Amino acid sequence: MKSTPLSLIAGTVALAAVTGFAALTAPGDAGEPEAKAAARLPVERTSLLCPAPSTSDVAETTYTSFTPAGKSGGEAGAAELEPAEALPVDEDAPADEDATSDEEKEKDADKEKATDGKPVISLKDPGKPSTADTDKADAPALIGTATGKLAPGWAAQQTTTAAAGGARGLLGVSCSAPDTDFWFPGASTAAARQDYVHLTNPDDTAAVADIELYGAEGALKSDVAEGITVPARSSVPMLISTLTGEEAENVTVHVTTRSGRVGAVVSAAEDEVGSDWLSASADPAQTLVMPGIPADATSVRLVAFAPGEDDADVKVQLMGKNATFAPAGNDTLHIKSQMTASVDLKDVTRGEPGSIRLSPADGSSTPVVAALRVVRGTGDEQEVAFIPATAAVGDRASVADNRAKGSVLSLTAPGATAKVKVTASAGSEGGEPTVKTYTVKGGTTLEVTPEAPSGLKGSYALTVETESGGPVHAARTLTLTEGGIDMFTVQTLPDDGGTVEVPQARQDLSVLDD
Repeated sequence: MKSTPLSLIAGTVALAAVTGFAALTAPGDAGEPEAKAAARLPVERTSLLCPAPSTSDVAETTYTSFTPAGKSGGEAGAAELEPAEALPVDEDAPADEDATSDEEKEKDADKEKATDGKPVISLKDPGKPSTADTDKADAPALIGTATGKLAPGWAAQQTTTAAAGGARGLLGVSCSAPDTDFWFPGASTAAARQDYVHLTNPDDTAAVADIELYGAEGALKSDVAEGITVPARSSVPMLISTLTGEEAENVTVHVTTRSGRVGAVVSAAEDEVGSDWLSASADPAQTLVMPGIPADATSVRLVAFAPGEDDADVKVQLMGKNATFAPAGNDTLHIKSQMTASVDLKDVTRGEPGSIRLSPADGSSTPVVAALRVVRGTGDEQEVAFIPATAAVGDRASVADNRAKGSVLSLTAPGATAKVKVTASAGSEGGEPTVKTYTVKGGTTLEVTPEAPSGLKGSYALTVETESGGPVHAARTLTLTEGGIDMFTVQTLPDDGGTVEVPQARQDLSVLDD
């Protein structure tokens, strides 16, 4: 007698849709025909974390939440971003004898207001973004979950404009999923830089994280970067230069967790140049792509790191408007094991949009991580942004908070020629979606100004879907002019993970075998 309970099959499918992983082995299946090919189903739950935006009194932040239409997760569901909780009060700390009861009550009220659990932003329907704004210098990090039909492909963008001060700039970041391992090549402990790594814990129990720093000569000594506790549903910013006594222009930051999971992102502020967010590089790989260098970039610096025990040799190539070529004098880069390497590519794009590809050279097979520091403008009108290596668009990827003016989409095909569909969503306050198809020639970068939604009111989201051909890597550049300075930020578009493979169980419903 042999039977396969239907509840087991259904439970496995549900588990895969929620977690992205499932395996099904029925008793007595050895030697029998293999199960059908895995199917892809929409995820039913996803999480995103946004860091605390800015401590500047003149900063203004816009949050945008968006789920693309189609590939529904079924039930209605919800998508909300809520404030992370304030850090627990140290009850052993001495009381402030000078503080009046009214002052204490006011502080308590402010804390309660910031962490009362009410969503900062809620998304109602797929296909139309929702937005919220704040100008508070103490705006908290946000923790969010999407379920049901709002889960597949859920994206959130945090865009901060700081027109003056040491953190001047347009700081944009795509809110990211929690994880246990992050690489940030391109950080710094130099005197002119103030870089913070933000750790946000979405769970109901504390997480414990370690931070490793690597400069040009190897690991930077630190006695305080291990065993960092991130309390439940809280966020901890760490000034990187305080984690070590060594000053280094180019630093790779490695964040791991001993227990729990966190969201991690680096805020970088540089004297006279501005500030922006540095998101994590794609996982270590032999070949990496950094798409979306603006045509008018005046300075491009490549920072790379080899995390393994072997050195790496990589070819450095610029995929330009019409062809792929090696930057003059910088066609290869040697990266010593566990040391940060960098090369100044200067104005490598020379008036045309481009993307950088790293690939193995001289038989090297060592995986690496990498990012670009990109500067536009000169003198007092310089502005900085960062482009980490990113995964391909895959089936679909989205980026929120595009404006009627100032949004540019870069599409790069490092291999074969590819065709992609680009959808501009309905506007947050009105407007009808528009759809265009683009062909990206292999080995080139195509820069397009998206066709905004018809009758646009508010902001909109861009969704890129691969239709045919080779892989495509994408990035969105958002430019806003403040005080005569073109401030900008770049966000990459990796696959949104909106679907997950689910094994197809054999449909043998017999109860008895004679």
